[in-house]
Amino acid sequence: MIGFGLVSLAADVVSDGARPLSGPLLAQLGASALVVGLVTGGAEAAAQGLRLLFGPWADRTRKYWTFTLAGYALTAVCVPLLAVAPWAGEAGLVLASVLIIGDRVGKAVRSPAKTVLLAAVAKPVGRGRGFAVHKSLDLVGALLGPVLVAAVLAATGNLSAAFSALSVPAAAAIFLLLWLRHRVPDPGPRQPPPEAGGGPQAVEPAPPGAAGRPVSLLSGSFALFAVSAFFWSAGLVAFGVISFHLTTTAAIPVAVVALLYAGAMAAAALGALASGVIYDRSGGRVLLALPLLVAAVPVLALAPAAAVAFIGVLVWGTALGIQDSTVKALVADLVPEQRQGTAYGVFAAFEGAGALAGGVLYGALYGTRPLLIAAVAVLQLLSFVVLVVALRRTRGPLRQP
Repeated sequence: MIGFGLVSLAADVVSDGARPLSGPLLAQLGASALVVGLVTGGAEAAAQGLRLLFGPWADRTRKYWTFTLAGYALTAVCVPLLAVAPWAGEAGLVLASVLIIGDRVGKAVRSPAKTVLLAAVAKPVGRGRGFAVHKSLDLVGALLGPVLVAAVLAATGNLSAAFSALSVPAAAAIFLLLWLRHRVPDPGPRQPPPEAGGGPQAVEPAPPGAAGRPVSLLSGSFALFAVSAFFWSAGLVAFGVISFHLTTTAAIPVAVVALLYAGAMAAAALGALASGVIYDRSGGRVLLALPLLVAAVPVLALAPAAAVAFIGVLVWGTALGIQDSTVKALVADLVPEQRQGTAYGVFAAFEGAGALAGGVLYGALYGTRPLLIAAVAVLQLLSFVVLVVALRRTRGPLRQP
């Protein structure tokens, strides 16, 4: 877990160092609030939705390391290249949009495969704690990245210089990943269950459905959980829209926005750790806090007053930390190990569809804040109700006394 956490730490210095700058960069290149919403929402949709392709693909080939390496390499290339966008003339906005989305496509390529590896490593210590520890190291990088770009911006006042500085941790992430690759092999093929009278069973088979086939992922608690995820993802605005608001409406300097994002990542780390520990003790009910947090984000983060917006950024970070850690632990416990890569891909597709819908929602309603707040509140009420139903249908470790 520590090795994977260090890789994620270095990679998130890169990806999350660039994330608070995406809105200001697009605004500098002439983008409107709707364009920012579409690009950042589309990027998050790609990061989630394309896992529906890469999750099953990784399960079929079982080349989990190949997908992990390719995904990290894509991020390591796309983010530093954003330094070129301000110098690309009329093509700068298109180039920046492609690179921002390309970074998140890298996330889609690597995440299902990497999460299968993490689930296997974390199982002996408890998946809630294991994912929380990994996510906390991941979020240390997400905190250090914005601090790094804030320092570069304070010294140079130049967005291109800030993006260029991220090439150093990008190279470090690839080096660490290659070092770890030689020490952690790809999981081997699943062993079939032994015949009667044979030796001990090595792997528990998937629960059978009709004609002995595995039960469909799109049934039962997993499907309800995925639907709930669609609704909360549609309400959890991409930070690009928040940073656009902070720099254009609240008139906050870009360097300060980067530091605010670092604070959000600290809140995310605390949210991941706390919810992970509670999950291992009390089950999935801890996730009922997520729709409530998401509903508060547009009320606070898009407020005209800077002080209120700062609080909203912290609430946004806490919700993100829970979504990116404890939610994955529940998915791992809901499906057979043989189908975890596919399950993460399917689940992320629901989150990605929600993120795309949310990007359009925030971009279209940005100028009418009361209507936006009401729309997000309705989405989170639906998410809460569906999640309650999903948890009531769940048995075993997810409904501990």
